[in-house]
Amino acid sequence: MKTAVEELSPTRVKLTVEVPFDELGPSMQAAYKKVAEQVRVPGFRPGKVPARIIEQRFGRAVVLEETLNDAVPKLYGQAVDEVDLFPVSQPDIEVTKIEDGEQIEFTAEVDVRPNFEVPDYAGIEVTVPTAEVSDEDVNAQLDALRQRFATLTGVERPAAKNDFVVMDLRAEIDGVNLEEQQANEVSYEVGAGSVLQGLDDALEGMSAGEEKTFRTELVGGENAGEEADVIINVKSVKEKVLPELDDEFAQLASEFDTLEELKDSVREQARRNKLVDQVVQSRELALDALLEQIDIPIPDSALKAEVDARKHNLDHQIAESGLSRDAYFRLYQTTEDERLAEFETSSVKAIKTGFVLDKIVKAEELGVNEQELTNFVVRRAMQMGVAPNTLAQHLADNDQLTLAMVEIVRDKAKTVVGDAAKVVDEAGNEVDLKAIYTEINGEEATEEASENEE
Repeated sequence: MKTAVEELSPTRVKLTVEVPFDELGPSMQAAYKKVAEQVRVPGFRPGKVPARIIEQRFGRAVVLEETLNDAVPKLYGQAVDEVDLFPVSQPDIEVTKIEDGEQIEFTAEVDVRPNFEVPDYAGIEVTVPTAEVSDEDVNAQLDALRQRFATLTGVERPAAKNDFVVMDLRAEIDGVNLEEQQANEVSYEVGAGSVLQGLDDALEGMSAGEEKTFRTELVGGENAGEEADVIINVKSVKEKVLPELDDEFAQLASEFDTLEELKDSVREQARRNKLVDQVVQSRELALDALLEQIDIPIPDSALKAEVDARKHNLDHQIAESGLSRDAYFRLYQTTEDERLAEFETSSVKAIKTGFVLDKIVKAEELGVNEQELTNFVVRRAMQMGVAPNTLAQHLADNDQLTLAMVEIVRDKAKTVVGDAAKVVDEAGNEVDLKAIYTEINGEEATEEASENEE
């Protein structure tokens, strides 16, 4: 087989592949077998029709067509490997010459990863936040913990922001009640920012037993997007009461006996979290700095596929939310145009990042072992709330294990770039990433080593 490559653009090539006929032998045998199973010839059992009879009755062209259908995709794959291309789209293949018994020729036009060099990433300078923990950091964590143990107490006063109300809601259009647009005994925090515009303003100042009507646009159901009158009936008003920050609270919310012990624990956990953030940000910032040094043209087909995938996911999320499109974007304080523009920018960066990381994976000869793949599946299953075995089976059934391994090695490549960087914090202190790894993962690594030895 001989392959010639013509560069049509920095991101698209044309392969011309010449294949001697004797290399089609296995595909030719498969073609005869397939045709023999499909045709019916008197005197022969299905699948047992001889090759010469097939050619006499149905013509050699039928066999050649089946042969090429089987052989060309495989030959295309071999050609791509031989010339070391990285396709990013499906090829447009055309058989241009068939010399029976001599050779065949076909062309394949395909978008490819463009040629580029990865600059030296050793010593890239990045700055990360300090790992110092302030009293404000500790207090914020304690306040969040107090929120988890807050209680609601009924009050005999109008509702104010951050109060909780229990209410009945219903909607009418032109005086006609909408059955699907009603709910009873709904608990809601005033000021939480409902997608139902006007709800928070209407609730502030209402007392238990009062009813109020306000006009708004419905956000879900058959009447989504239509103007309606929403009637609120407040059943009760409750204020959130936070527990006192004392030893009793420490015993309630943790395994510690005193508030000081709890504070020390919160401070230490906050410090460890900041150390982990330094590692994560070092990798992200170092990779961003590397990407800024490289100008890579993006294949149109790859960009379109990435943007379309994000649009599809967005449509799915909107459908799952049960909200109208306007209400959905209002909930996330953005617009559809802004989100689509962000898709274009983030897709370009995602593709460029993948190209660069794949180059580093190859240069550094990074791979994935069985334990790493298992750990990946377990972590992803925990994030999704499913059993690891269930996710592993899903990945295998849908041919997604390769994608999982690509994600693992790309993450390894990102780590390589981050570890090679010169990292300082905002105070000018050098950050020792290896020391952080040892401190954060040391105990886990020791336990894992012990288990492996056993």
